[in-house]
Amino acid sequence: MQYISTRGGDERVTFEEAVFRGLAQNGGLFIPERIPSLPEGWEKSWATLSYVELCHRVLSLFIPPTAEEGGIASADLYEIIDRSYSTFRDPQVAPLTHVTEREWCLELWHGPTFAFKDIALQLLGNLFEYFLKRRNEGRAENDKETITVVGATSGDTGSAAIAGLRSKEHIQIFILHPYRRVSAVQNAQMTTVLDENVHNLAVDGTFDDCQDIVKALFGDKTFNDKYKLGAVNSINWARILSQIVYYFYAFFTLKEKEPALDMRTVQYVVPTGNFGDILAGYYAKRLGVPMEILIAATNSNDILQRFWATGRYEKRATHQSSSSQFVSETLSPAMDILVSSNFERLLWYLAHDTDMESSDEAHRAQKAGAQVASSMSKLKTKGAFSVSPEEHKLARHDFVSFRASDEETKETIRKYYAIKRDEGKYLVDPHTAVGFNAANKAAVHEHTTQIILSTAHPAKFRESVLAAVADPRDLPLAENLFDQYVIPPELRGMLELPRRFTRVCVADAPQNAGPTQFDKLLARTKQIIEEQSF
Repeated sequence: MQYISTRGGDERVTFEEAVFRGLAQNGGLFIPERIPSLPEGWEKSWATLSYVELCHRVLSLFIPPTAEEGGIASADLYEIIDRSYSTFRDPQVAPLTHVTEREWCLELWHGPTFAFKDIALQLLGNLFEYFLKRRNEGRAENDKETITVVGATSGDTGSAAIAGLRSKEHIQIFILHPYRRVSAVQNAQMTTVLDENVHNLAVDGTFDDCQDIVKALFGDKTFNDKYKLGAVNSINWARILSQIVYYFYAFFTLKEKEPALDMRTVQYVVPTGNFGDILAGYYAKRLGVPMEILIAATNSNDILQRFWATGRYEKRATHQSSSSQFVSETLSPAMDILVSSNFERLLWYLAHDTDMESSDEAHRAQKAGAQVASSMSKLKTKGAFSVSPEEHKLARHDFVSFRASDEETKETIRKYYAIKRDEGKYLVDPHTAVGFNAANKAAVHEHTTQIILSTAHPAKFRESVLAAVADPRDLPLAENLFDQYVIPPELRGMLELPRRFTRVCVADAPQNAGPTQFDKLLARTKQIIEEQSF
């Protein structure tokens, strides 16, 4: 198995290279050269596997078993996976909770930082460590290969990446987050980690600014070659690969709990920001996991919802603003994204699968890559592009999308908190609430079952959750109860811990920075990495 760029070209890389490089040389994202086939009888032979065992089976489809192929020996891969998920509080890793008669919640937040990003980033951190150790075997200490990991976060990716990479040898990690645009707990989870190899950069801008800076750093070949940049954002294929697993796990768990259920009627509902989480579901569907449809749940930053409604991917203002570059600040900040990076991977498959003229697979892949490159160029220069009617129809075959306002998000948190369950009240964070809201809006029939992916523990968004469920007159009591019964011990007292971060602002940019605000932020970021990296 090798990996190709979504923007075409002749580049072919191994799994190891795809993990280390993150982006292809032409700026595209890596995708597998083909979708592998599941083994015959997988539904029966995999049904009773643990999460770790299932993960090993799925990842082995995409990772060759030898170092010569840029892969990982099967026993080594199992050990990496087992070590990655030994940090999770629930032995199931991703337990499935019954919420209402037809709704199940796939809880993905039982890892170290209480967010779904842990599932991918605990694994990715161990992959970086494994490959570096292999590359450095037999080398003198002053000749050891190093890597400078750079990532952008709207909240959860940063803390999860830091948890996965802190104090690992020969790795420095720089995380960019939008200054004062993440929750208090998310900020504390990042900036209170004082390990010498961890560097937090608070950028005067939005998540999209942070993400664009990271992409620019990877696109700067001289800078990239000098610091050996590595990617932890969901542009890194290893993150998507690891997330495919929990769709299989949800399938097997639900099948065990509801043996008479037709699994082809199941809808997977995914709170969606950078499109990585739901894209993993798309790969799971293509591999063979039975499902009816994937539902992309968005907040008022609704570029994806508008695409599924119109076929046009437009970086225009949200319906709340006239500014062409505006990102609305919402109660679900991890989804406050103007452009979803992973959407590019889906675009490649839409172009590839609707090409009825090319019989040669290599030519067909190149044509799809050229079309994606053209679309991404239009997005950059004109702020928008449209797909063909055939591509839009194909996209709507696998996906539908719904948008939730902040008020709807709060109403949804209240609604599910009020539901009477034998297990007690069910409290969800704002992002998961956006998912439940979309589930309520989706077309269902009497046999429909929905699995809503829960992306974060509600304690990470204390103020937003309390604003939704607490009577203002009883707020002090509600705060005390929340702190006592909802906030996990691991998060208590975190807001009072010492912090360390570097502000990235235009005023501190080098004198030779470019003319635009982005140029200045990029130049300042480079300066900081040069000062603090290896």
